[in-house]
Amino acid sequence: MEFLRSKKGQGANVPAPGTRVAGAAAEDRALAYLQQAGLALVQRNYRTAGRGGGEVDLIMREPDGTLVFVEVRSRGRATHGGAGASIGAVKRRRIVFAAQCFLLRWPAPPPCRFDAVLIDEGRLQWLRGAFEAC
Repeated sequence: MEFLRSKKGQGANVPAPGTRVAGAAAEDRALAYLQQAGLALVQRNYRTAGRGGGEVDLIMREPDGTLVFVEVRSRGRATHGGAGASIGAVKRRRIVFAAQCFLLRWPAPPPCRFDAVLIDEGRLQWLRGAFEAC
């Protein structure tokens, strides 16, 4: 009965251990799917520093050189709009911020896009160009 466990002493945004395990499994599945589709892993779980920073679950590279910043979302049930509905404006802003920080390493950044891999009730869906940076 993990939902009854107190989160006292934990940060408000710290997921429960079961949630972390499920999230890592979803990222593993998304990574395998994208690699099978011909993308190469550049970095996993890229995080920026600070409280308002962001994270990119997977940074991939297309065969043509395009960098793909991937948000992976998984839901066991499709209630509340499913996995896609959980990528709100604040989450998108944080992903874009993290991507901008990541790109500071590049003297001439390649073309980029933001994708989402959604896993709803076990079904995987890859949304290319799920949102824009603006």
